[in-house]
Amino acid sequence: MIAENTQTQMRKGILEYCILSIISQGEIYASDILSELKKARLLVVEGTLYPLLTRLKNNGLLSYNWRESTSGPPRKYYEITSTGLDVLNKLDKTWEELVFAVDTAMEHRRNNSQSDKPITDQ
Repeated sequence: MIAENTQTQMRKGILEYCILSIISQGEIYASDILSELKKARLLVVEGTLYPLLTRLKNNGLLSYNWRESTSGPPRKYYEITSTGLDVLNKLDKTWEELVFAVDTAMEHRRNNSQSDKPITDQ
């Protein structure tokens, strides 16, 4: 139970970063964002995505425009703003620092687990 709670918190913590990164590649429709997250094995439902997109938009990190659709009502396409790009660049730096910190903290554990393996002749 403790591990699952921690895993959930870790995923929530990086979701905003991943969404900004996806949208930074160009205008995108919400269902395409969900598809990209699914490819990355971050399973997110619409009920989680839309409030997050609204919050990012309200914070000035995203904008959107409506486009007519050939298969139904108009669609809302999201794009990152210059403020959003600034935030994304800061998050990139933070991510690099976190990866370094985790790798460094885990190095001792990895080294110990390798030394615990029996040596065999080949």
